[in-house]
This record gives sequence, structure tokens and C-alpha cells, in this order.
Amino acid sequence: MSWRKEVEELNARRAYAVGQGGEEGIERQHTQGRLTIRERIGGLLDTNSFRDHGRATATPEYDDKGQLLGYTPANYAVGVGQINGRPVAVGGEDFTLKGGSPNAAGLRKSIYAEHMALKHRIPLIRLLEGGGGSVRPSASQGGTVGEPVTAPKRFKVIAEALSQVPIVSLALGAVAGFPAGRLVASHFAVMTRYSSQVLTAGPKIVERALGSSMTKDELGGALVHSTSGIVDTIAEDELDAFEQARRFLSYLPDNVWQRAPRIACNDPAERTEEALLSIVPKQANTPFDMRRIVALVMDRGSCFEMGRTYGPSQITMLARLSGQPVGVLANDCHFFAGAMTAEAAQKYRRFVEMCDTFHLPIVNFVDQPGFMIGPDAEAKGTIRYGMAAVCAAVESSVPWASVQVHKGFGVATAAHYSDDNYIVAWPSVETGALPLEGGVAVAFHKQIEAAGDPQAAREEIEARLRQNRSPFRAAESFAVHELIDPRETRPVLAEWVESIQTRLGTLIGTTSFGFRP
Repeated sequence: MSWRKEVEELNARRAYAVGQGGEEGIERQHTQGRLTIRERIGGLLDTNSFRDHGRATATPEYDDKGQLLGYTPANYAVGVGQINGRPVAVGGEDFTLKGGSPNAAGLRKSIYAEHMALKHRIPLIRLLEGGGGSVRPSASQGGTVGEPVTAPKRFKVIAEALSQVPIVSLALGAVAGFPAGRLVASHFAVMTRYSSQVLTAGPKIVERALGSSMTKDELGGALVHSTSGIVDTIAEDELDAFEQARRFLSYLPDNVWQRAPRIACNDPAERTEEALLSIVPKQANTPFDMRRIVALVMDRGSCFEMGRTYGPSQITMLARLSGQPVGVLANDCHFFAGAMTAEAAQKYRRFVEMCDTFHLPIVNFVDQPGFMIGPDAEAKGTIRYGMAAVCAAVESSVPWASVQVHKGFGVATAAHYSDDNYIVAWPSVETGALPLEGGVAVAFHKQIEAAGDPQAAREEIEARLRQNRSPFRAAESFAVHELIDPRETRPVLAEWVESIQTRLGTLIGTTSFGFRP
């Protein structure tokens, strides 16, 4: 007596599952330039590290005698694996079966992915390609598939996971409906440039509802979402997307109960860069390269930018400083002089919340002229989103170091400082309630108009008031902790990193607020 027959049947079913949508479905996927879900998992994870969960999960068909007639595998693969030796949960739709639209078993497995990440306290990576729910009747149920889309437990577990473990989502084909919601409910979201689209609803539904005929790319291709804020980066292909996911996770802990992994650093903490002395022009309105400043200060080759083309006046990066992962905020004066737009404020708020959730200290390079002004800014509600960014900053619990580089004007500047802040200034900085030129034009307009030479009068007033904005005055009154030679920035920040190590240890398992997409 043995269970050999049953085990043979089990192995047969496992073989069916790995076969996915069959040779025809796999060939169709390859013809369209996309990998299958199991090829994606193999390309993302360390070699042979994936452990599949639910290998025999399927929608079977039986005859009257209980004999198996047909077997449709769950069109969602889920399991655990490793990236650089660290455990991760991974799951994704199998587009070779029903175009990734989940059957009942596939839907349960997709929800299980979040549960598994929470239970094991490990990062979650979603490999997305699917259209969400379907109105096609299930052969076994005689109705629509699975639970209503509004089932609360689906969304509660997503919200819990966002505040406990890192979540990465990759759009690798057409992603619509619930999968699109999952994509944005992530700490890091990527789409491929030529083979993916992200859509609330597809072209046929849009045409039926709104009468607009558009392609998937016109609705939600990379050209649309490079500036929509839906994704953080655009990958050139699937392999590039996998590499970006691996790199993003390298800066983060496995969960909020761990510290971010500090690595050995062979870039000297005392390194100084002569280029920093002249990188900010003497002419106040001449733009300069803030990314170069950041690169010269952080560990060489460690900068990883997110969301570059959305809210472009605000720079958000992950980087390392003396091996310590940090969040980097900076202004790009090539866009609106670095002003905080509605989009930049939303990007800023979300990035600060992510850093606070996973206890990453923040280094902020300040060149902030204020909130964006004008009719477009008012119509977009800039002041509301800007104040949300301010609140995220002042309520965050992680240590901050703010480097005053050039400008610091108005309420928007409050977003660049927290309650746990080390502030250093360069000699090139100017701060105040608002830019001097505009303030003088408003406050002294009668005196200027009455002068024999209005231009000379304006320049004299501006020069006199600018003396009060000197960074030397700020240093004398201890309005900043230190006025430094720009070349000293890396050594000074490296010392700060060492000083906060004990503080970082006290933050484990705590956060000031939950992360929201």
C-alpha cells in the first residue's frame, strides 16, 4: 500500500501549472516582446531561489464519475525567493491565461501575496500584467469570478503592507483595473517604455463610456505616465525593470522592525571636491547643476533617482553616505527656479513618508524660491499640496541634515526642515520671507516711483537689504548650526551620519504616520 498514484497525479497537476497557457499562449507572449510570469520571476530573483506556493492550484473540470477532464491553472504565480541573498515575496499575473484577468484561484493567490509579505515581514514585488476583473462567466461557478471588487479585506491588507514592508510593482504589459490600483499602491513603481500601459480602464470601455477612441499607448503608455506621477521610473525593457527593483530594495530594510542595511564604504568620508567651490554662480538667476552637487557629496555611484520627470523642480533620490542609506531631497533650478509646484509637492510628501516609514535619514539640499505662483498654480491647488509637504516634513521622526545651497524663501522652505534637523549653510545662500526683488517692488514702490532715478533707487534698496540676508548674519545668531566651505560638505555630513547611528536604532518599529500612495 502506498500513495504513489496520488503523488503521480499531484506531479502531473504541477506540470500543468508550470505549463501556463500552453505553447500557443507562451509563443504569443514572446511574439509581443514580453516574458512569461515564470521567466520574469527567474530573471528577477537569485538563481534557483524561488519557492512556488500553490503549485496545484487550479480550476478543474470533472466528469460525473469524478474523473479529471480539464485543468486550468491559476493565472497568478506567487511564492518566496531571494534577491542578493535577502528574502522577498513575489507574485504576478500569468498573461498567457485569460490575459491575466484572474480566475477565482488566481485572485486568492494574488491577495495571499500581501498576506505572505506581512506574515514573514519581507518585501513584496508585484510583476503586473492583467486587466483586473472579468464579466465572463466561470465554468464552475456559472457567474462572475470571485468576490466583489469592493471586498474590504483586499484593500485593508494592502494598506497594512504599505506601512510595514517595502513594496515594488513593475508594469510589464497592459495593467488595468485592480492591478493598476496595486501598481500605484507601492513604494516604488516602474513601467517598461515600449511594452506596458497603465490604465484605469481599457480603450473599449473608454470608448463605450465616453465616446473617445484611443489606443492603449495613447491612454496610458510611457509617454503619458512619465509625467503623470503614476510610476517612479520608466525602464527600457523588462531586464532593466528587474535591475531597478533590485537596486531600490538594496537601500531599504526588509521591514519597519529592521534598520536599513549600512554597507562598507571605500569612498573616504573626508573627501573634498574643489568643484563645489564654484558650482553655484555669483549671478543669482543663473542656473546650476544640483544633481552634480549631490553626486559629489554622496558616496560615488550611489545615487538612485526616482520620479525625475514628474514635478521636475523637486529632486528625490536614494543614496548612501559613508555606506548609510539616506533619502535625498534637492531642488532643480532649471524648472521654475526650483519652486514647489503642486506636482513637486505631492512627490515630496510621498518620498518623505516613505523615508520616515523605513527610518531613512534625510539629506536636503535647499534651493527653494517658494511655492509656485500664477493662475495655473492656483488652479492646481498648489498651496494645499504644498502644506501637505510641509506637514510631512515637520512631523517626520527621522534625522534630517539640511544644506542651504542657494535660496530659501517663503512658507515652502518650511518643508525642507524637520524637528530633528542639523542645518549647515554655504556662503552662497540667501534666505527670507520672499525673494528680495519682488518684496522691494511691493514694499517700496512709492519711494522708487518718486525717485529721480527709479532704477538706481531700487538697486540701492536691494543692496542695503541684502546685507541683512547674509549667511554670515545667520551664522552669528546661530540661525544655522554651521556656515561651511562648500568643499567641506561631505566630511561634515559624514560626521553627522556617525552621530545619528544611536538615534536610528531607537526608531525601529515606529513611524510618525502610515504611508499613503
